[in-house]
Amino acid sequence: MMLMMNYAGTGAGNTATEKVQKNPNYLMANERMNLMNMAKLSIKGLIESALNLGRTLDSDYAPLQQFFVVMEHCLKHGLKAKKTFLGQNKSFWGPLELVEKLVPEAAEITASVKDLPGLRTPVGRGRAWLRLALMQKKLSEYMKALINRKDLLSEFYEPNALMMEEEGAIISGLLVGLNVIDANFCMKGEDLDSQVGVIDFSMYLKEGPIAKSSEEDVEKELEVQIGMKQEMEMAMKMLDRDVCEKQEALVALRQQLDDLRALKHELSFKLQSSDLALKQKNELNSRLEEKTNQMAATIKQLEHR
Repeated sequence: MMLMMNYAGTGAGNTATEKVQKNPNYLMANERMNLMNMAKLSIKGLIESALNLGRTLDSDYAPLQQFFVVMEHCLKHGLKAKKTFLGQNKSFWGPLELVEKLVPEAAEITASVKDLPGLRTPVGRGRAWLRLALMQKKLSEYMKALINRKDLLSEFYEPNALMMEEEGAIISGLLVGLNVIDANFCMKGEDLDSQVGVIDFSMYLKEGPIAKSSEEDVEKELEVQIGMKQEMEMAMKMLDRDVCEKQEALVALRQQLDDLRALKHELSFKLQSSDLALKQKNELNSRLEEKTNQMAATIKQLEHR
């Protein structure tokens, strides 16, 4: 179940507006925006209520249940249908299985999900994975790692799905706030396969100026998140540039080191050659001195005769 915004105009503009609203890209963009707003409200409400509660949360906590429902809707948005022998199937378990290839720490919860008794469907395994990731306080990290690999996600999602667009990145950033929450789930007796994930809008919809204030808060929060993302991208670019410069300096230093080693080898060779020449010169001087002494003795003998 999703909220659909209606921007219908009046008069002659109605036909054009209706055509726009029937455009699949418009509908998908509208769904993404609604899901992102729901995720924002769900995460914010969960954090506030959990901090006020002041205890470890379990699976019976209503705001936590709604959070998982919203996350499930976000992960299902724009999923490609996979053909099986039972027909077509859409499951968000496939993308979640990829996380362990991107973040080795996720292999532990993936293995735990596969070992859980009673889970018979991919949907049940996906729900269990989300709960374990939240307990591990790594849900945001895992989602960011997944969203950064659009090349892998394209196998499971349509190009305009939430996980493939900016809204997915914003939601993964908002999930960082859940790291302050302590949760503990006992899933062995919980039927995650047959649960019906329906969003309870009564938990979020408010009347009068309060609702307007919530919308404004969402818009402000989105602007902050977009600004933070832009700052992070700029910082990453500067870091990449700094790394490139340091790599170039390292290459230059290595070249200088190689040149010094070559020079040292050449000097060593010349020194060895010089030592050899000096040794030969000394031997020649010794022989000449010996011959001189022999000739002097011979001359003395001749003079005596």
